[in-house]
Amino acid sequence: MPTRIDGQRVLAIVLAGGRGSRLSPLTDERAKPAVPFLGTYRLIDFTLSNLVNSGVQDVWVIEQYLPHGLNDHLSGGRPWDLDRTRGGLVVLPPFASPEKEDGEFAQGNAHALAQHAHLIREFAPDVVLVLSADHVYRLDYAQVIRAHVERGAAVTMVTTEVDRAEAGRFGNVQADASGRVTAFAYKPDTPLGRTVTAEVFLYDTRALLRTLTEVQRAARKQDRELGDYGEELLPALVKGGNAWAFPLRGYWRDVGTVEAYFAAHRDFLDGRGFPLHDDRWPFVTASTTRPPTEVRPGAAVSGALLCGGAVIAGEVTRSVVAPNAVVERGAVVRDSILQPGAVVRAGAVVTRAIVDHEATVGAKASVGRARGKLTVIGAGATVQPGAVIGPGLHVPRRRTVKAGQEDRVARPPSEDEQG
Repeated sequence: MPTRIDGQRVLAIVLAGGRGSRLSPLTDERAKPAVPFLGTYRLIDFTLSNLVNSGVQDVWVIEQYLPHGLNDHLSGGRPWDLDRTRGGLVVLPPFASPEKEDGEFAQGNAHALAQHAHLIREFAPDVVLVLSADHVYRLDYAQVIRAHVERGAAVTMVTTEVDRAEAGRFGNVQADASGRVTAFAYKPDTPLGRTVTAEVFLYDTRALLRTLTEVQRAARKQDRELGDYGEELLPALVKGGNAWAFPLRGYWRDVGTVEAYFAAHRDFLDGRGFPLHDDRWPFVTASTTRPPTEVRPGAAVSGALLCGGAVIAGEVTRSVVAPNAVVERGAVVRDSILQPGAVVRAGAVVTRAIVDHEATVGAKASVGRARGKLTVIGAGATVQPGAVIGPGLHVPRRRTVKAGQEDRVARPPSEDEQG
């Protein structure tokens, strides 16, 4: 049976197709929604877990960039009990059509919705819940749906508060005392304030499809495709006077840059995140059975999160050590993230850095520094014994850094990667 909440047939669409260049090199071999978080989870797990905990079980995932690893993780929806005979999780990859036989990629999230408008129309939901797959938060979407229905809204935008200096990266929202949205600006040079969209939108289906048709027709007259929904779709709905805000009061973090991704890990290490062990609202992932974490004699661990299969023989302080990662005797890892399978050899020092999956930091090498920008070692890369990688440098995936020749490989991030 289709999902119904407050009498409404609900369809959730999870947008999981972006390149995620600002999270490079962590996204050079995987889609952003499949990037590990806190060692155990993937970013998309938070959206999917919020959905099933909210009672939403008709879920479409729109993919584009590097979908294979993401599909392996999704496992047909089985980990979230979304592997149903009817409905459940449906993956929507890029496709060709009679109009465009060579196929096409979406030019933005509004374009992605427009590409699938005919499928939405066939499914015939009353409301469409559109979500990003790369934010970390906890939210009962059923509460949003009830507020949306009570107001008879065309669109409900879930909002959150960020530092004003960061607000220009998001859709900015102003609302009156009743919650009606009175102004909206997409990534403005001068922010409207601290209130921004949390990338959770609930649309009345008829209003969504009608407005998509209108803005797409206008775009085609200018010989272009739609881009993101903050550019034309949401402004059109706000102009119609029936857009509403729903404040998210708890923790929310956009982890779209390596610095924000690192900061989110620190939030959970410092206890500022939400509880992950609440049986009433479990966060579920596609897990593999692993042996217990092995902390060997002489090891020192403080303020850390250690995942199954990790082997700790050295010092780990205020860090996340993912499954099957290894810290050898005499190695020091401080204020860092070791992704699955990462290895830090004896005598090496890793400070304020991310060491991606299957990367190796050789004996007596040095990566990062306590002060300065974040250092990132890409997936499968090798920092050879004795090499020194300074703060703020990125080592691309599968590359080898030799001692004395570090500047041939390690580079500051590009402007695209910094956002």
